Amino acid sequence: MSIDPNIFKDYTIADIERATAYGKDFEKGFKELHTFAQGVTIFGSARIGEDDKYYAKAREVGQLLAQNGHAVITGGGPGIMEAANRGAYEYGGRSIGFNIVLPHEQNTNPYLTDSIEFKYFFSRKVMLVMASKAYVFFPGGFGTLDELTEVLVLIQEGKMPKMPVHLFGKSFWRPFERYIANQLVKGKFIAPHDTTICRLTDDPAEIIAAANKVGHPKISDNYYDGFGTRDNPGI
Repeated sequence: MSIDPNIFKDYTIADIERATAYGKDFEKGFKELHTFAQGVTIFGSARIGEDDKYYAKAREVGQLLAQNGHAVITGGGPGIMEAANRGAYEYGGRSIGFNIVLPHEQNTNPYLTDSIEFKYFFSRKVMLVMASKAYVFFPGGFGTLDELTEVLVLIQEGKMPKMPVHLFGKSFWRPFERYIANQLVKGKFIAPHDTTICRLTDDPAEIIAAANKVGHPKISDNYYDGFGTRDNPGI
């Protein structure tokens, strides 16, 4: 295939440097994806301390996932991410962190067997999704909501397979569930069946059962490879 010599004429040096930096982020991520079988990504607040009840639950979930042979993937930071990684790490499982440099909360937690640092949120989010076969969202702020709605949209629009999505902490997520029902569904902004994409739980065993049901893919396999069609390609 020949390359048009004028292809870069409409781009500035800054455009090219930015695109190159994006590519480097993805290159690091995809390289890491080929070193482990798809696991379970756990999202949640970086601001939750060790004495918080959700820290204890995330740690328990991480341990149970490791006991059942699932890699645990997080954003690699403190709080919920640390707790989930800690549970997996202390059991001796694969504990992976996809970290990012931020003005706050940027420190990598010490409970990782593998760690990658990203520059950009969007490339990090793609890797957090593609690395996994199930997703768990603990209480969190804007970042957690961003990651949650991204996964919901990708499943809703058929850009990724319908995988288990659990919102852990019923008392925290119930208002969000009511907002979806009372505003989004009643307002016809989404279809009623879209509410089935995710489910609320307080039970770690429910998460483990869902991950076990999906199974343990080979390292060489990825549920997203070849997913979608030419007119509606996957992520």
